Amino acid sequence: MVNLDEGAGLETTLSGHLNFLHERLSVIAPDVERIACALYDADEDLLKTFINSTRSGHVIRGYQYRLSESESLSYLAEANETRVIEDIPAALNTETAHSRYVLDEGYLSSFTVPMRYRGAFLGMIFFDSRTYGTFTPDLQRELTLYAQLITAGVASEFVAIRSIIGTIHVARDLTELRDIETGAHLERMARYARLIARGLVEPLDLTDEFVEAVFLFAPLHDIGKIGIPDRILLKPSRLDMDEWEIMRTHTTKGRAMVDTIARDLGMGALNREDVMGNIVELHHEALNGSGYPYGLEGEQIPLEARIVSVADIFDALTSARPYKPNWAIERAFDELDRLVAAGRIDGRIVSALAAQEGEVAEVMERHAEAAAWSA
Repeated sequence: MVNLDEGAGLETTLSGHLNFLHERLSVIAPDVERIACALYDADEDLLKTFINSTRSGHVIRGYQYRLSESESLSYLAEANETRVIEDIPAALNTETAHSRYVLDEGYLSSFTVPMRYRGAFLGMIFFDSRTYGTFTPDLQRELTLYAQLITAGVASEFVAIRSIIGTIHVARDLTELRDIETGAHLERMARYARLIARGLVEPLDLTDEFVEAVFLFAPLHDIGKIGIPDRILLKPSRLDMDEWEIMRTHTTKGRAMVDTIARDLGMGALNREDVMGNIVELHHEALNGSGYPYGLEGEQIPLEARIVSVADIFDALTSARPYKPNWAIERAFDELDRLVAAGRIDGRIVSALAAQEGEVAEVMERHAEAAAWSA
């Protein structure tokens, strides 16, 4: 049996391990030309492209689809059954972008396996071939073993990540920070960050792994405020210069915190602790060098930090607070454009968010505050 840890020397990501598995599989099944995993977001009922190993042709990225809109995939997820399509052109319609992609790429047969871990549905694994009738009963049995390996690899990474996030959230909930940043705010800004990252997949050649890492870690951006004294963190009036200098240390305090927890709990093959740390430490940097803690400029600021910065500012503008009403979406984008013109934030990131205004509005509605702030 192939071990996911055998891929020494390859990229230490789940995509790298999937490519390694695909190479091993090609010895016994050379006609399997694509293996792709889609993650399931239960909150939004979305199947989202995640990792893939595609030997030739175009790779579909940044794609998502509501599971409930596919009767066949919904059944597979619920019943935990596999599906074989021996003649894709005869079986698939062209109503979805994924179906059109499969047909356009010339795939002729497929084998689909649900990913489940401890009873929970994680997503789907798709094996595709450009040959009719590739997936014989014997090959299906073999691929089911490979699917178990892939599922175990994906599950172990997300268990590790969620352990880290859970540990940090416990610490956060033991402080007054929970009264400053609501759960709804964190959910919204994380989803805005994901929308932005998705919008940049093609122009910046990003991976779906990166998109998911930004989404997962965005809510931790201000976790370092746990280390700021209440007399400063909860001060109702404007901070003086000394207090502001202490407040600014939440970025480096947060980086030290998440680095320690990631090291102690282990990040595994996903190897995205750099994304997490950069979001926490550098989301207050500005392109013109006026930010903190280091005064970085332009491309010195990692993309993930620039994305989260815009998502955080946008949600702050469009959310009601004790000291301000919520702004309309149009006014918020006008303000973001002003910040772009001032050289503080990345115009490509703002454009990526503005291009998805309909989905932005859906996030605002779905994750609205449970109760309005009182004056």
